[in-house]
Amino acid sequence: MATAFTNFARNLSNKYEPEVRYHLARVYTCLTATTACATIGALLHVTGWLEAGILTALGSLGLLLALFFIRDDGKNLPLRLSLLLGFGFCSGQTLGPLLDIVMHINPQIIVTALTGTCLVFVSFTISALLAKRGNFLFLGGVLMSVLSMMALTTLVNIFVRSYFVEQTHLYIGLGVMSAFILYDTQAIVEKCRMGSRDYIQHSLDLFFDLISIFRRLLIILAQKEERDRNRRKNN
Repeated sequence: MATAFTNFARNLSNKYEPEVRYHLARVYTCLTATTACATIGALLHVTGWLEAGILTALGSLGLLLALFFIRDDGKNLPLRLSLLLGFGFCSGQTLGPLLDIVMHINPQIIVTALTGTCLVFVSFTISALLAKRGNFLFLGGVLMSVLSMMALTTLVNIFVRSYFVEQTHLYIGLGVMSAFILYDTQAIVEKCRMGSRDYIQHSLDLFFDLISIFRRLLIILAQKEERDRNRRKNN
């Protein structure tokens, strides 16, 4: 294990310039802090300490818009970091109702979904970092096209209400967000090489991928548990 980590670190050191490695370290540190805030928000909801409901959804939207319009100017780092951490907290709060449902079904699902999310994120991140330069950048256009088609069919499905479409979106969305880790990781590296050092925005991109995967895994595993329960009852 130690040898594998040493080889991985050596490969990264040989493959990436010092400024890129430093930028990636700041991105993942910021991502970790945002994820921790999301965890705190979710825990406060499921324990009943804070259940803000629709206010957190509105708060998430407001903070996201603020991050979009307040661009990095080299002087507003504390403000933008606070906005990002607040967005993470609100995102955790908005996960609260789903977590309540999943805990009612089987609390173990949360641990399984969290483990699966970490495995997907780590493995895809390592794959992107060790792949040839720009090898996954072509995915950007493809993935955005898929998301656009999913958004369109979602609007149509509001009226059709097809269970098949909902399930298809769930699994395709899981695959798309996993692939976005490959694209976003390499895109962050290339942006850094071109002079973009906005690690707040870059960590936000990865946080979207992370929380989207976790949410979809929660739903998929909860549905599977419900089907297994119904099957056992019928037998």
